[in-house]
Amino acid sequence: MSFAEAQGRVPKPRDQIGGLSFALLLIAPDHSIAEVNPAAEVLLGASASRFEGQQLLEVLQFGQRRIGDGLTEEDAQMIARGIDLTVDEQKLRINLTVSPISSHPGWRVLTLSDASQGERFEEQDRRPALRGPAVLAHEIKNPLAAIRGAAQLLGRKLGEGERKLTGLITDEVDRIAQLIDRMQRLGREQSEPVSPINLHHSIRRALETVTLGGSDALMWSEEFDPSLPPVLGNDGALVQVLVNLMSNARDAASDDPAPQVIIRTRFVSGVVMNVMRLGRPLKLPIEVQISDNGAGIDPSLRDHIFEPFVSSKQQGQGLGLALVQKLMRDMDGRVSHERDEAGGWTHFRIHLPMAR
Repeated sequence: MSFAEAQGRVPKPRDQIGGLSFALLLIAPDHSIAEVNPAAEVLLGASASRFEGQQLLEVLQFGQRRIGDGLTEEDAQMIARGIDLTVDEQKLRINLTVSPISSHPGWRVLTLSDASQGERFEEQDRRPALRGPAVLAHEIKNPLAAIRGAAQLLGRKLGEGERKLTGLITDEVDRIAQLIDRMQRLGREQSEPVSPINLHHSIRRALETVTLGGSDALMWSEEFDPSLPPVLGNDGALVQVLVNLMSNARDAASDDPAPQVIIRTRFVSGVVMNVMRLGRPLKLPIEVQISDNGAGIDPSLRDHIFEPFVSSKQQGQGLGLALVQKLMRDMDGRVSHERDEAGGWTHFRIHLPMAR
């Protein structure tokens, strides 16, 4: 008996399964799903009760026939990458492993992980950083200082109602100036300082910026979890990320007859992603999802949208999402993209760590 066992501190098998960062399903000899861990609930988009007791191939529909055939062989081991999976009309691209349990004939362990996002997150750390010319930054900051000074003077002469607008101008000028400073440092390894942030305050601030002077036809919807704890991040960087993603969603939805953008926040149960960076795991349970009902990004560009100088807009410079990726990486967060063709929605999600 080990020391940990003697002390009674070894987690029970169910607790060990619940703590895994990847989706795990326990398959019974009759090919039914006996157990589903929290990470599988997150990946598959439904609670364990939706799957437990159901036949595996009735609820999980694999795009490749050989996968379904392999899952009917009780003793077969399987490893597959980049497999198409449909769950309740939701389409996923996953990596899969199947392992028989030698001590219990007929029982198998099936693991799933998100192939498209997982590989993209690993690639983020390998992509070249975006660099901004110092001379251009200097030329932009000079007129910004003049705009800020003019806004402050106006604010002293206006009433309380109008003063809110001049205050917004001042705040945005400061944020843009900080952004330019950040762009000059994008090629460096040093990250911005982080601290506890009220996520919903940052969202409100970004939303106020994006909607000011925008179209009345576009419907903005909010689905917030008010119980979320503070996140760990840099406030200026987080607002910039949100402004970029909201602006993109607004522009993408503008061509729809009934344009909509939905902003959701939630705490994702279990470990959403366990990304190894600097030799340590990162748990990112706080999620912000920004969804629009626009036509979506050109399929040929979807795997490259976070790279510098890649844009689906005619006049786009391809810097916005590259900057979003860099800022999120500096905050130990991640950003991802998903297109729901069946529903007609584009989703951008950011995941952040909790402040402890």
